[in-house]
Amino acid sequence: MFLSLATTHRPATDLGYLLMKHPDRVHEFELAFGRAFVLFPQSDEARCEAALVLDIDPVGLVRGHGASDGPLDHYVNDRPYAASSFLSVAINRAFRSAMAGSSRERPDLAATAIPLEITVTPLRVRGSETLVRQLFEPLGWRVDLDVVAGRAGPSAYATLRLSGTLTLADALNHLYVLIPVLDTDKHYWIGEDEVDKLIAKGGAWLHGHPAREIIATRYLKRRRGLVRAALARLAPEEAEEETGAGRPAAQPGREERLEAPLRLHDVRLDAVAGALAASGASVVADLGCGEGRLLMRLVKMRQFRTIIGLDASSASLQRASERLGLEQATGPRAERVVLLHGALTYRDDRWHGAEAVALVEVIEHLDPDRLPALEEVVFGAAKPRTVIVTTPNADHNVLFDGLRAGAFRHPDHRFEWSRAEMQAWAGRIGEQYGYAAVHSGLGEAHPEFGAPSQMVVFTR
Repeated sequence: MFLSLATTHRPATDLGYLLMKHPDRVHEFELAFGRAFVLFPQSDEARCEAALVLDIDPVGLVRGHGASDGPLDHYVNDRPYAASSFLSVAINRAFRSAMAGSSRERPDLAATAIPLEITVTPLRVRGSETLVRQLFEPLGWRVDLDVVAGRAGPSAYATLRLSGTLTLADALNHLYVLIPVLDTDKHYWIGEDEVDKLIAKGGAWLHGHPAREIIATRYLKRRRGLVRAALARLAPEEAEEETGAGRPAAQPGREERLEAPLRLHDVRLDAVAGALAASGASVVADLGCGEGRLLMRLVKMRQFRTIIGLDASSASLQRASERLGLEQATGPRAERVVLLHGALTYRDDRWHGAEAVALVEVIEHLDPDRLPALEEVVFGAAKPRTVIVTTPNADHNVLFDGLRAGAFRHPDHRFEWSRAEMQAWAGRIGEQYGYAAVHSGLGEAHPEFGAPSQMVVFTR
């Protein structure tokens, strides 16, 4: 897949300063799913063009994902070749400073609208040319769409050309949000952090976009709770009218809203960090590390020689890397903190040497029929000396205002266990894999319903 950015602003070579890329070099970036290259096919005062090219490893995309419905269905697809969320991730990786509107050498120009020509090809368009125009034209773009011919007529793939006079930051943020909107098939798990990402990249222009509901719906893969939360933040006054007088509009992160007054997530992470320290381990792993909040605590604890973070979301890993400062000279040593892209339901020797591992609010996101696979990987194959698991205490849910009976705290939870169910599960793990289990509550305990969260420390 290919993205071209060109300008005729004089001198056009200023584009290199805006992108923080030297036109005489080829710039290479490692991604979780392959490599990205930035090069300049043309660079003179009259016109300068930068190209972002992705080289995606199709085998690497599915390595470790287990059996499929057919022998080739995971391998024979358009993901390595058509512009999609992979390209959005690469744009953010290669042009992060430009997306933020910053430039050391040309700060005034970064805030100035300049003539831009953009080409994206091949782009999968799940919709009509009318949809493409509906998305880009209100933002000031002139749109030209060349649909690739197929054997039986027009295909779902096209070359998109945009031209207009905008700031480079606005242009890149438009692409970052709208390319996945046209494709609708993000390569990573969609969670509440995607609402934050949509607001961060699109909030400046999306709140006034006539198609904002379409954009939010397709960007968030039709997850209704997340879409409502995004729209409430984009247009809070309209959300308040729609929900009725005196009835609060939907806000993002139901689980965070419920638990925030208790500072439960901080309590949880502090308890897990303390349990990892008490285990005496020097090599530890956070399985399902997300954006690295637990890892941030662990890097401050000198007893840990190696700290591993594993997650199925490459976007979360990228944000964890930024949070930890892994690419900065002042960040932790590369050999001390290792971030891995992978799934917990498949064996992975890269982290199996960890002496202690943590699964913080992870198991409840798995379908119950997938939980045995995680058990076998963690307790059967890796066999760390210590395993720490936290999960919500469903008994406590009756105390949360606004949480209806039987509902889960998070829209992606597949189950939430009572204390008795957690104890039964831990007992079975102990018998099957040879671990002793110690239970504790996290947060202030209610005399009848217990603490809001529960933790089990398994040792062998």
